Amino acid sequence: MKKINYIILFVTAISIAACGGKTSTNGALKEKKDKLEQLKKDQTKLNTEIANLETEILAADPSAKADNAKLVSTAIIAPENFSHFIDLQGKVDAVNISFITPRGGGGQVRELYIKKGDQINKGQLILKLDDAIVKQSLVAAQQGLQTIKTQLAFAKNLYQKQQNLWAQNIGTEIQLITAKNNVESLENQLKSSEEQIKVTEEQVRFTSVYSNVSGVADEVNVRVGELFAGPGQIKIVNTNDLKITTQIPENYATRVVVGTAIKISLPDINKSFDLHINVVGKIIDPTSRSFYVEAKLPSDNSFRPNQIALVRVLDYEAKNAISIPVNILQTDDKGRFVLVAVKENGKLIARKKSVIAGEMYGDKLEIKTGLQSGDTIITEGFQSLYDGQIITTEVK
Repeated sequence: MKKINYIILFVTAISIAACGGKTSTNGALKEKKDKLEQLKKDQTKLNTEIANLETEILAADPSAKADNAKLVSTAIIAPENFSHFIDLQGKVDAVNISFITPRGGGGQVRELYIKKGDQINKGQLILKLDDAIVKQSLVAAQQGLQTIKTQLAFAKNLYQKQQNLWAQNIGTEIQLITAKNNVESLENQLKSSEEQIKVTEEQVRFTSVYSNVSGVADEVNVRVGELFAGPGQIKIVNTNDLKITTQIPENYATRVVVGTAIKISLPDINKSFDLHINVVGKIIDPTSRSFYVEAKLPSDNSFRPNQIALVRVLDYEAKNAISIPVNILQTDDKGRFVLVAVKENGKLIARKKSVIAGEMYGDKLEIKTGLQSGDTIITEGFQSLYDGQIITTEVK
């Protein structure tokens, strides 16, 4: 056995010396890669010869078992549910965000009733714009309406008298028609004036700006005397109706749909909960190559818009799957394999099992084929084992 080990050390030393003498050119690098591949093949062949020799030695001298058995740790495979998550960072956002704007053309602020951070109720008066001119227009329109009403009353009275005279064959038909036209004309003027007053009254109401949502005044960027004209000056955020938003890489587009389960963690307030995605964007962002998703949050006073959230999106799940610690998967020139412990002729032997791996998440790797429930995998001490080596799980 010692002689064989010397052979391995000798071959390894030669390879190191040969590699150390090469230059860093492309040709030298290729030569090193070719030599490494050849050494791996030689190592496989040596391992096979070592295993055969050990088997022959143990057959001739059973007492050698205690000296040559390699100490390992093992675990028996049992089916379990395997889940793969996409780990992302998201944020808390408000479902309802309202940018308050004037319904008319805006105007100069005469009174401001809120400040940043105030709790606002739907329908609450926020500010008052200057209304002096529009109120004067309303007064003038109301006075004009009264004048038209007086004129109409006089015209109707005149028309009635003209009808009475006409019934007695007094007067002309033209006088009757003229009186009737005057009444109809004034009635039309009255309707027009009434509509104009309604418009002017609405313009007066425009000068009182109300909130159309309940929430918190997140931005108040206007002061008394300044012009209030449009978006960006007052922002109301409903903090009682919140959601989680994040961006999903486009390669997961077929895996993430409405209803996909997600796990949310808010590290700043130490809270975690399970949700389901209720909105999936249909457009890929050309810059980040991702698409938008969101999930509704439960009501909680500790949640704040723009809080950082850790988002784990369940994009793959397998029931009763076979999984192993990812670190025990090994690779040789024949592909991927796992070392398992099997009983052969009363001895515990390390054997290679070729496997096909599936998804990996955290320290767990799904195995599609090659292992089955009840197999005993070697979880510690596998690094220097070879196929056929005698092992033990008992500390001597």
